[in-house]
Order: sequence, then C-alpha cells, then structure tokens
Amino acid sequence: METSSQLWQIIREYISTAEDRGIDAADLISFLFELSFHATGQAYNVNTLTRMQLKAVEELAVLGLVRFQQGMKEKWFIPTKLATSLASNLSDSSSRKAAEGFVVVETNFRVYAYSTSRLHSEILRLFSRLEYQLPNLIVGGITKESLYKAFANGITGEQIISFLQQHAHARVAQRIPSVPENVTDQIRLWESDKNRVQITPAYIYNDFPSEDVFEAACTYARDIGGLLWEDTKKRQFVLRSESHQEMREFIRRQNVASTNRK
Repeated sequence: METSSQLWQIIREYISTAEDRGIDAADLISFLFELSFHATGQAYNVNTLTRMQLKAVEELAVLGLVRFQQGMKEKWFIPTKLATSLASNLSDSSSRKAAEGFVVVETNFRVYAYSTSRLHSEILRLFSRLEYQLPNLIVGGITKESLYKAFANGITGEQIISFLQQHAHARVAQRIPSVPENVTDQIRLWESDKNRVQITPAYIYNDFPSEDVFEAACTYARDIGGLLWEDTKKRQFVLRSESHQEMREFIRRQNVASTNRK
C-alpha cells in the first residue's frame, strides 16, 4: 500500500475518534488542512495554538506528522513532509470523485461545491464564507475577510487558486481559465495588500560547520525574537539587526565551549 493511502487510513481513523477524545471533528479537520499549508521544516511557536490545536499537535507528533523543538524559553513544532502532504492526500470514500472536480467559481466570487463531503465543506471554510449547505451542494463566497483569515493561518493565494483549479467541476474544467481571471487577480491583489513589503535591517548568517551548530543558533535566534527567515537545507538564516550583537556573543560562547571540550 502506498504511503499516501496508509496516511489517509490513519488520519481518517484519527478524525473519526476525535469526539471521543474531546476534540470537535470539524475544528480538527480545519486545523489539519491549515497544517498542510505550513512549510516543511519551518518552526512554529506552540504559543500560537489553541488548546485543541496543541492537543492535536502532541498527538500528531506520535504519528510522525510533526516534531517538537525545545528552545531556551519557548517550545516550537515543526511539520514534516507527511503533514504538508495532507492537502493532496486527505480524501474519504465519499469524496473520491474529487479528482473529477466539484467546485464552480463565478465571476461574482460565488462558490458552488457539488459535494456531500464534510471534508470538502471544511476545506472551503478555510478561505471562503459558507452561506448554506444542501444535501449535495455547498454554497459560499470568497471575500476579503475570508481570505485575510486564510492568509493569517499561513495559506497563500497561490495555494487557494491551485486548489480551485485542480478541483474545478467538469462543467468548467475545460474552460480556460477554469477559475475566472478577475477572481484569481483579486485573490493575488488582496494577498499583496496584506503582505506589503517592509524593509527590516538584518544580517544573514551562513557557513555553519554542522547541523547541530546551525540548529542551536536558530533556536537562540527564535528565543530572542530576532529570527526573520531560515533555510535548513542551506544552513542559513536572517536575523534582525538589533539582535546581531546578542547572536555574535552566543556564537562566541559556543565556539569557546567547543574549544574547551576538545
């Protein structure tokens, strides 16, 4: 059995038993999809999680979907590849027709989803405002407020557009484009308004001798609130300029400790 199929079987059972553990299934599904839009290997502060989300992350760590990293003052969770593949792997027996498409987006930003799946409903709720749900039809709309909420949860405009295009209903899938251009353009515009460029004086740190040294420096940078960006593969990160002196002292102490051990 493929890894994706095994993952879904585990997650489906996990969701089905959520209420027995005191977790709302709808909230859990939403969080799982928010998690799938996070960056693999990127550290996120657990203080940003609700009580339900923290409980879910602790359980997902046992399944290998996330791992924890303990800093000097705070704790972080890091999504693995399994977690970030949930958006493409999660489906259920009632939504296997997703590959055939079920979403129609109109030029007035109205969204019609021809589905009976609760999963589809919760996915759409991540970036649109659902108005009502019939036995086989979900009706909603894409608004500035619904998108801002999605952006705040780490979902990008391109991910939303890609989802709508990949799951376009057969009635519109053959159209070019399958999602109206005024809708995709507006999604990108609202995202750019939300993420206006800000100039922040900073320093880049690289050329770390080992992964352990790099992770220790990153952890310290997070703890002092100076980390702006990191690339775990290239072992480099960007630090706010006001934290530069603290980081230099930290690295100096690490080098002295390493020399003494030798």
